Amino acid sequence: MDHQRSSIWFHAALICTCFAVCHSAFAEPLSLHPKNARYFLFRDKPTVLVTSGEHYGLLCNAAFDVDAYFDELASDGLNHTRIFAGAYREVPGSFGITKNTLAPADRDFISPWQRTDATHRDGAPIFDLTKWDDAYFARLNKILNAASKRDIVVELCLFSPMYKPDIWDVNPMNVRNNVNAVGDVGSQQVFTTDHDDLLAVQKRLAEKLTESVASFDNVYIEICNEPYFGGVTEAWQNAIIDAVVAKQKAIGVSHLISVNVANKSKKVEMPHPAVSIFNFHYCHPPIVVAENADVHGVIGENETGFRGNADFLYRTEAWDFLVAGGATYNNLDYSFSVDHPRGTQSGYTSPGGGSKTLRQQLSVLKQVFDGLPIPQLRPLPKRFATASHDLVASAIGDTANQFLVYVHVELPGRMKDQSPDAFTQPIEDASVTVSLPKGTYRTVVIDTKTGEQTVTRVVVGANDPTSQKLPRFVTDIAVLFQRDAD
Repeated sequence: MDHQRSSIWFHAALICTCFAVCHSAFAEPLSLHPKNARYFLFRDKPTVLVTSGEHYGLLCNAAFDVDAYFDELASDGLNHTRIFAGAYREVPGSFGITKNTLAPADRDFISPWQRTDATHRDGAPIFDLTKWDDAYFARLNKILNAASKRDIVVELCLFSPMYKPDIWDVNPMNVRNNVNAVGDVGSQQVFTTDHDDLLAVQKRLAEKLTESVASFDNVYIEICNEPYFGGVTEAWQNAIIDAVVAKQKAIGVSHLISVNVANKSKKVEMPHPAVSIFNFHYCHPPIVVAENADVHGVIGENETGFRGNADFLYRTEAWDFLVAGGATYNNLDYSFSVDHPRGTQSGYTSPGGGSKTLRQQLSVLKQVFDGLPIPQLRPLPKRFATASHDLVASAIGDTANQFLVYVHVELPGRMKDQSPDAFTQPIEDASVTVSLPKGTYRTVVIDTKTGEQTVTRVVVGANDPTSQKLPRFVTDIAVLFQRDAD
């Protein structure tokens, strides 16, 4: 018996040791790259974050298969996901999303706060905001571990505005859904500094989550989704940032902090000094990156969609954003649901797109950037690359030896009455003209849909704009110019 007990304790200790080793193998969490703060450093490698992810319900929807979801992202080499912390949930029908992962059934909704024995007449749960739900934090731990094993970075978004009264009606912070008499406010007054009891609950949650993710290197914290809606005040957001920063200092961690600045674009002015990631939504075209060229930190597009369901809309938006100098891209992918954790749902009527095909195409983009000297990259001026046939051209490079040029047809901000066929006709006899430094170049033409490459060579003289003929393509194409060593 003693031998058996000793054996059990030995194996338990071994497991704990292995767990500790796994977490200490990457001592530094995701950070800004020390040589170029517009990009990330993750596990000793410069990187961009690219994904097409589910609609943020992975943590709060207990019915969602965590491993199946991350297996799917990893199968295409995607390295990012965004999750909401459970201080917000939607209801069936919100935003017209088919099988919305962020609208779990009451029985499947899991939040940071413990349920009480009390329920509403319809069985909807009532919470105690002074007690934590152990099962919730175990699920958070499981998610971060599963992502870590697959080299996936998780954005943990703490809060989100209550867009509509029916969303506030089911929230644990609403006075009708907790036993603490907290949250006796309207849906537009949830995120202000006017209600001390509600603010105290929110600060405690921010501190608890900051502490809960402390041992993981693959996470960053976003304070609030779309704070420019729903009455969220700047004073409230700064108070939550301060709470996160104070807790990080107290426990000796330094996860990056993100704010969601605006939809489309906005000039960042006087940011909180603790913020390192400035995320935007629906950045088509990606003018926001140049608009904030002087900002110290990453410019990201951590949500897009609502343009139609065609894959080419989001493939081209991703390329445009990264070639403009952005470092994060996340498409809302409605092919994921509880019933389809591997992203195989089709025929949905959600206000956007997402598919296995799109994820494979985004993988091509990720692989191309992985092969570039990321810390040296700078977006290049419009005059550097121009294209025939009224095509849109943009470029990024290290300004000396590698230059990536991206070309596509002119696209609408949102598909309305247009047929996709209008943007997917073959383009023939097109060319791109680039102003390369003198030298001999390996020229790689990249099919953005398949990753197939065609390699040629070109010699460029001094002050000699170079015209590169493009093969027949549909919608978009990329060309990489790599100069030979002298």
